[in-house]
Amino acid sequence: MRNGTILLVEDSPDDEALILRALKKANVTNTIDVVHDGAEALDYIFGTGRFEGRGVTCPTVTLLDLKLPKIDGLEVLKRLREDPRTRQNPVVILTSSDEHEDMIRSYSLGVNSYVRKPIEFGQFSKTVADLGLYWLLLNEVPAHMR
Repeated sequence: MRNGTILLVEDSPDDEALILRALKKANVTNTIDVVHDGAEALDYIFGTGRFEGRGVTCPTVTLLDLKLPKIDGLEVLKRLREDPRTRQNPVVILTSSDEHEDMIRSYSLGVNSYVRKPIEFGQFSKTVADLGLYWLLLNEVPAHMR
């Protein structure tokens, strides 16, 4: 079930702070839950580990970094797409990786969008704000995902 929540999977405290600041500046008032590694992301979504008992959680959009501790972002994406309960959930790769192979693999695993984190702060903020507004306001989903 869609819950209006953004799941941010980000291991860099600096990038986390910038992303949260940009979403707040864009007046995104949805709940933003943050996890810091791939294992924690899977626990959050599938209701395991410290999230035991919550059941499967389907955020409105998951902003997923690629270079994560424990389980990398590509493996998280793969596991989400393998499970029928999470297969259709929107996932946006938000990464600093400039490896072309990362982009190819992300799309082959079913990512909805692949965005490189801009280095310049102003552009970074605008990119994150645009992402939030698009996925929360403009993107339409089937009724069973609301």
